[in-house]
Amino acid sequence: MSLESQKITPFLWFDNQAEEAAKYYVWIFKNSKILSTNPMVTAFQLDGVEFAALNGGPNFTFSEAVSFVINCDGQEEVDYYRNALTANGGAESQCGWLKDKYGLSRQVVPVQLMTAMGNPDREKAQYAMEQMMKMKKIVITDLTA
Repeated sequence: MSLESQKITPFLWFDNQAEEAAKYYVWIFKNSKILSTNPMVTAFQLDGVEFAALNGGPNFTFSEAVSFVINCDGQEEVDYYRNALTANGGAESQCGWLKDKYGLSRQVVPVQLMTAMGNPDREKAQYAMEQMMKMKKIVITDLTA
């Protein structure tokens, strides 16, 4: 396993599906690959960020206390990640949050949401925030209607 190229590497604890999960994530995220695998740890890269997945047993599971933000540019990209990560056992939550089929939490956030919520016109920014709070999947056109 070679995880020397970045200072901090997210290390994900799975029961016994580390390699399966890594392959799943590599399939979803473009510019991604498996770096190495052995019975305990699979190292992989998602769009330039290295991760390690451990077959650590059932003692620990994921929670919303740790999540990964997926910054998207446009509705098509939001829809792609949202659909791919909630398929086959994943679940939607509020405000762009979801859990994938392994229970890992993510936030699928379009850059347009951050722009709308940072609008110098505070009424427009508040409107965007109120609309986002009503959504599961972020719908960009509804933020500024």
